[in-house]
Amino acid sequence: MKRNRNSWVWGFVLVLSAATLSSSGAQERSGGDSEFGPVVRAYLGYLRNEQEVVDDRASRHEIKRPYYIRNSNRIRALRQMAIRIARETENDYLPELEASAGDELGNVFERPPKVTSFRVGEVYNNTFRFLGSVRAGDLFYVFARLDPYEQAELLREEKPKPQIEYTEPATVSDKTRERPRRANAP
Repeated sequence: MKRNRNSWVWGFVLVLSAATLSSSGAQERSGGDSEFGPVVRAYLGYLRNEQEVVDDRASRHEIKRPYYIRNSNRIRALRQMAIRIARETENDYLPELEASAGDELGNVFERPPKVTSFRVGEVYNNTFRFLGSVRAGDLFYVFARLDPYEQAELLREEKPKPQIEYTEPATVSDKTRERPRRANAP
C-alpha cells in the first residue's frame, strides 16, 4: 500500500510539474514578447508560425532533415536580429529582414559580394543594408531590405550631376549686328 501511495504522489508531482512547465512555456511564447509593440510582436508571431509550418512538414516527412535544420536555424537567426533591433531602437518598427547563409548569398544577390567585405550598416546593390551576422547553428548574414524611399534617395545621390559648360558669349561689334528679319511678308 505504501508503494502505491508513493508512486501516486510521484505521478502527481510529475503531472503538476509538467503542467507548470507547459504553462510557463506558453506564457513565454505569448507573453514573453510583451515588452514589444504590436508590430514587433506580430513579426515574432509570424516567425513562430513559420517554425510550426517547418515542424509540421518535418513531422510528415515532407522535407529532409538538413532542410529542416537550416530553416529552423534561419528562423532563430531572424528572431534574434528582430529582438536585437527592437531593443536597441526602442521602436515598434522592423525592416523587412533577410537571413542568408554564406552558401546561399547567390539567392539574394545576382553577384554576391565576398563575405569578408561585409561591413555593418553598409548598403549592397542599393537594395540591402547589412545588419550583422548571427550564429544560430549555421552562420547567417542578416540584411534589411531598403524601402523604396531609401532606394530612391541612394539612386539620386549616385547619379552624376550634369556638367554645364559655360562659354563666353561672342562679342559682336555694333556694325555687324543685324536687326532680326520678319518671317512673314507685310
